[in-house]
Amino acid sequence: MTLPKIFGLIGYPISKSLSPYLHNAAFGALEIKAEYKLFPLKEDELKGFFADLKKNNIHGLNVTVPYKEKVIAFLNKIAPEAELIGAVNTIIVNSNGLEGFNTDGEGFLTHIKSDLGFNPKGKVIVLIGAGGASRAISVYLSREKPKRISFYDVDKLKAENLVKHLKKYFADIEFKQSDSIGGLNIETSDLLINAAPIGMKADEVSPLDSSFLHRGLTVYDLIYNPPETKLLRLAKSKGCLVSNGLGMLLYQGALAFRHFTGEDAPLEVMRQALNKESKNYD
Repeated sequence: MTLPKIFGLIGYPISKSLSPYLHNAAFGALEIKAEYKLFPLKEDELKGFFADLKKNNIHGLNVTVPYKEKVIAFLNKIAPEAELIGAVNTIIVNSNGLEGFNTDGEGFLTHIKSDLGFNPKGKVIVLIGAGGASRAISVYLSREKPKRISFYDVDKLKAENLVKHLKKYFADIEFKQSDSIGGLNIETSDLLINAAPIGMKADEVSPLDSSFLHRGLTVYDLIYNPPETKLLRLAKSKGCLVSNGLGMLLYQGALAFRHFTGEDAPLEVMRQALNKESKNYD
């Protein structure tokens, strides 16, 4: 009897991830004998986990915070896209070993353009956070030729390094790193993206107060649990167009599914699974 192929998500913490519902619904719809699991790992467990992938019948992985950059050290090959971004969120196990990809940026861009109707060309954009997701998003946004992208991260060096990296590849776009939220000029921006984990706890504060927000600003929070963070509530009260990260999760997941299986993802099946499970949040 052939055992189901195992896929899964590594990160920490990940107990509230919706990825298993997303992928298991797709496996079921296409009658693929596979199962998607959560693998919450602390950093000192990564090496042993990767050494045992084949023994544990693991054929592919998604990667979330805080390991999107750290996992590169365990890979045999990295796709050009992921190399440009400097972060990996999808890994496949094949005859050549482990190969890394990044579907975050394309997933985000598909969502804001197709579902939200936002065209980044010529726009002024602000990103809070400069980690793996921010790197992917900023590369894809830069390809759309915005006017300016500004970054803030509590780790100043991380934001500075990301700006330097982007300037090497996109010389015609203005990139800015700010030492404070106030220096981002959000009040004159078109799109604000929270790519930092601030807001994941129900009692957590917003990364900024409502005085920076204005009608005409689109506010996108990559967090999807809770489905409405304090930042999104504040933005909604100011008349902003708002979105959580559920759409990005859907589209990046569909792209990852293609890497995992070689099959086109059943997008509507995955969308329905996400919508159903997101309503069951605490």
